[in-house]
Amino acid sequence: MIAGNKLEWLARFGYAARGGVYALTAGMALLSSFGGDKLDSKSAMQVLLAQPFGQIWLGLIGVGLLGFIVWRLIQAAFNTDHHPQDAKGYGTRAVLLVSAATYSGLALFALSQALHLGSGGSSGGEDSWTAWLMSQPFGRYLVGLVAVAIIGGGIAQILRGAKRGYLKYFERDWPQHRSLDAICMFGLIARGIIFLITGVFFLYAAFTVDSDQAGSTADALIWVRQLPFGGELYILAALGLFSFGAYGFIEARYRIVNPPTMRQARQALAV
Repeated sequence: MIAGNKLEWLARFGYAARGGVYALTAGMALLSSFGGDKLDSKSAMQVLLAQPFGQIWLGLIGVGLLGFIVWRLIQAAFNTDHHPQDAKGYGTRAVLLVSAATYSGLALFALSQALHLGSGGSSGGEDSWTAWLMSQPFGRYLVGLVAVAIIGGGIAQILRGAKRGYLKYFERDWPQHRSLDAICMFGLIARGIIFLITGVFFLYAAFTVDSDQAGSTADALIWVRQLPFGGELYILAALGLFSFGAYGFIEARYRIVNPPTMRQARQALAV
């Protein structure tokens, strides 16, 4: 078990790294608001790599995302946020595991690019792992379950933002930072809406048994841009994702991080 204080810093570094990825991706989307390019986290990372000290920054993001993955796994395994021992609590912990799996491909991509270990390809992308799921027995149903999980996560984030449910995970001095509250609310709601759109893409992929129909955040933004008043909605969505990136930095500073004790670890392993 990693020492408690070291694990806390690892978790906070992870939250900041996730925030950096979203802020970078949203910033690139805002810069190309009226362009036609498909922007995602990987293409944003490649742009960062081309900047001065880009290799160092990208390496830090990759290490930070690995820390975030480790912390997500610990949150799920040891129930560090004290979720209830019921269907809702176990569902929340399952979502944490999905989150860890989702960021694993992005972390490996960032590190491979920073260390020049290859192009990284599209490994870990939605298209590749959705195709792998679809090729398994009952694959369309597995993709359907992923779609339901994404939609459920989107609804949960919208409710968390609207009801300010994130406050129970923040330090007690948070009411002194009302100016940051709106950023958290807007970021969570915007990301939740993007999740809903992405989840519908996955449902359609399961229905048509075509993994190419599964979408990503970039696909969701492109779909938004094609709506009436799409340019304005696209900018609003990108600003929302930028706010979620800021929310990651806010979590890095103010979130309550409770590394599991040895007693908690033994209890969790005994279950």
